[in-house]
Amino acid sequence: MADDRPQRVFITGASSGIGAALARHYGRAGACVGLLGRREAALEAVAAGLDGEAMVLVADVADPRAMREAAHRFVARFGPPDIVIASAGVSAGTLTEHEEDGDVFARILAINVLGMVNTFRPFLLDMRRTGAGTLVGIASVAGVRGLPGAGAYSASKAAAHRYLESLRVELHGSGVRVVTLSPGYIDTPMTRINPYPMPFLMDADVAARRMARVIAAGRRHAVVPWQMGVVARVLGWMPGALFDRVFARAGRKPRNIPL
Repeated sequence: MADDRPQRVFITGASSGIGAALARHYGRAGACVGLLGRREAALEAVAAGLDGEAMVLVADVADPRAMREAAHRFVARFGPPDIVIASAGVSAGTLTEHEEDGDVFARILAINVLGMVNTFRPFLLDMRRTGAGTLVGIASVAGVRGLPGAGAYSASKAAAHRYLESLRVELHGSGVRVVTLSPGYIDTPMTRINPYPMPFLMDADVAARRMARVIAAGRRHAVVPWQMGVVARVLGWMPGALFDRVFARAGRKPRNIPL
């Protein structure tokens, strides 16, 4: 018998940017959506624009206990999720020689990497038992090579790629899918402060629709927009000496951004 119940989707970083755009996409399709983030008012605003049933969950993805509690609340209301999307992420310019940037490094890694682990962990045992569900991690093409002035962000996204790959292999044959999404430049509050050109800049809602198609297909990895995938491959092939000369002059993200 066909399962005609609404999809159940849990999304972190849902107060703005890619997370909010994905929430709008699934909400318009009638899904039951869990919106998790740190800013309650912004989450409520996103929830108000959805057609499906929405649940606002205020938590910091870097706090494993808070994430367990949020996951339990979601399951108690909607049941186990079909899709879990770890979209929470932060970015700021960082320079190793500045003492004050040490805390920024730690915060970016805690949210962008450990936050992903904390997002998936509360759901994973049940997903293994049922042999179903999709875990989605938002990485970035910024993880392909180390970018100047973005040591923390590039390191966090490279780590996210490898973590998601490890998780996918661990879950091979279990029925649980792991999808890695690597956005290029998407028009979000995070990118609007970048003081340099952003090739192939894409609207967040357009990106969300494309990402949702990748998720539905259960693909292992996709770059959105696809043109940035070509750029990423070229950067990956570029010899180190040439990469160093070219990117030493690249624009840098501002430091001292609130996280």
